[in-house]
Parts: sequence; C-alpha cells; structure tokens
Amino acid sequence: MTTEAGTVRPPAGAQAVRRALDVLHCFHDNGPDLSASDLARRLGLSTSTAHRLARTLLGAGFLEQDARTARYRLGPAMTELGRLSYHQRGLHLAAPELADLAERTGATADLALRSGPHVVIVAGGSVTPKVGLRRPLHSTALGKVLLAWPRAGEAGPRSLPPLYAFTERTIVEPPLLTAELARVREAGYALNDGESALGVRTLAVPVLERAGHARFALAVRATPELITDARLDWYLAQARSCARALEVLLLAPAERREPGERAG
Repeated sequence: MTTEAGTVRPPAGAQAVRRALDVLHCFHDNGPDLSASDLARRLGLSTSTAHRLARTLLGAGFLEQDARTARYRLGPAMTELGRLSYHQRGLHLAAPELADLAERTGATADLALRSGPHVVIVAGGSVTPKVGLRRPLHSTALGKVLLAWPRAGEAGPRSLPPLYAFTERTIVEPPLLTAELARVREAGYALNDGESALGVRTLAVPVLERAGHARFALAVRATPELITDARLDWYLAQARSCARALEVLLLAPAERREPGERAG
C-alpha cells in the first residue's frame, strides 16, 4: 500500500508479526525468564502491548509461562521447530566429526552459520545450556569467515551496526575490517587472537557449498599456549580436513549427485 506522500506502508498485520518476532528475539541471550514488563522495556512498547503479544505467542505454543512467577520462556513449539531445523540441515551428522576434531586437537570445535549481524553456533563444544549461541561477526574468527565468503543475499560488512570493542585488539573501524576480510579470503582462514576475549585464540575455515559460498564456518578454539604460531599450520590442516568432510555430509542427498546426474 502506498500513501499520498509516496511512502510504502507494510501490509496489514505485518507490524504485529514483526513485533511478535521481536518478542521471541528477546530470548536470544539465554538469560532468565522474562516478565511482560521486561519485554516491554526491551522492545520500547507499553506493558499492555507486550502482555498481549506474549499471550498470543503463549496460546500458539511459542512461549510458555511459569505458573508461579508469571514470567515467560520459549515454548514447546520453538523446541519442535528448532529440532526439525537441526535435522533438516543435517547438523546431527556434524556432531561426531566435531567431537573427533576436538579430541585430535585438544581444542573446542564449533560449527556456526550467519543470522543477520550475528554468528550462531549450531553444533560443537560451545553449545551448552549456560552459554548463549550468538556471537558478533566482526570480532570472531567464525564471523570473519562468514563475512569473507557470503552467501547470496547476505549483506557485507558495511551493513553491520557500530563495531563494539570487546578488547583493545577488536577491529572497530569498517575500513580495517574490510582489509581484514580481504586477508582472510587470500589466506583461506580467519584468526581471532584475543579480539573477543584476551587469552583465547580461534582459527576458523569455511565449509563451502558448490557455488563457493560459506554455508557454515568451522572453528577450533583454545589458548595461545595451545594454538601456537609454530603449530598454526597443523591446526589449520586439521580444521580444513574436517570442513571438507562436512561439505559432503551437510549436503542434502539430492545435492550430493553430480550436476546432470539423474536419480534412479
């Protein structure tokens, strides 16, 4: 719909859908249960509007409510959809490969994909009940890989929000980030050397699809005392070997056939 001033209005109901999705996004940080007033404060809405949205999501199973505190958490419908998505992407097949990589290297091995301006860790040693799964793109090796080999339709580094400094090593200037991504593409891997947290070193490589874009990013993470400069090439070889295996494992069965090959 277009107004007399020429601006385009969203379709009827689109704002309500957007707000409902925003409510669900409030639970990304894996924090404690949230009240309607908590949701209202986070979203800049009135408490009555937040309460109405939460009740609607509660009725659909996307939220559930603690009977004692009246606070909300993600509901069974989210669990069901999450598990379906996990298996549809073949991520259950990745777990043994990541566990083997972690055992061989002594490092934490993670697999991640991109969600807007964030990295989302979907499998590996960092997926624990007490740790959130979202990481910034600009200050992580996983994020640099996903930015350096973007999939179709994914925005580049200029689309990111202001770059936050987690340590004095974090890249916070967009031109420097662009130059870093060029180095990542040339080298074929990304390194995070204390840019997210001091005393942590992470090496990441792309898990490529046939078109040459990164479907996922794979990382090994440990201390600089373990992933030393002298052993960096060895860790890189181990990560790349695992990534090549995942490039096949995480394909849908139909995608594993050669172009032009017919089923049956």
